[in-house]
Amino acid sequence: MTEQHSHQFERGTDGPKVILVGVDGSDSSLRAAAYAGGLARRQRALLAVVYVQPVMAAGAVLGAPVADTAEEIAEDLVAQIRDAAERVKGIFEVRWEFHTFRGDPYNGLVKAADDLKADAVVVGASEQAGHRIVGSVAVRLVKAGRWPVTVVP
Repeated sequence: MTEQHSHQFERGTDGPKVILVGVDGSDSSLRAAAYAGGLARRQRALLAVVYVQPVMAAGAVLGAPVADTAEEIAEDLVAQIRDAAERVKGIFEVRWEFHTFRGDPYNGLVKAADDLKADAVVVGASEQAGHRIVGSVAVRLVKAGRWPVTVVP
C-alpha cells in the first residue's frame, strides 16, 4: 500500500502565498511594510497590508473624533502605500491589498491573519517603553505560535 500525499511541493511554489504586515503609521511599521513588500516580491506572494483601527473607549464617544482620526490614518496609509507602489512600478511588481480591522492591535492582527489565511506575519518593533514590561504586540504574536512572525526594528 502506498501512502498518498494530499499536498505536493513544487520548486518555486512552496513559499508563503499571503504575507500580512501590520501598519499604524509609526516609523517601525512603515519599515516593516517595506521589508514585507520586498519579501512578497521575492516570494511572488500577496502583500496584505493591515491597519487595525482602535475601538473607541467609552469616554471618547462624546463626539466621534476618534473614528474620524482612525479613518484619516487609514486613508493616509493607503495613499502612502499607493505612492510607494507607483514609484517602483516597472522595477518591482508587488501584488498588495489594504485591509482595515477594528479592535486592539493584537486581536485585530490575529483576526486579520486568520481571515486572510496569512502564511507569515511582519510587524514593526514597538516604540513604546511600557511594552518592555507588559509585552508588545510582536511578542504576543510570536508567543501565539500560529504563523512565522518577523519583527522589524
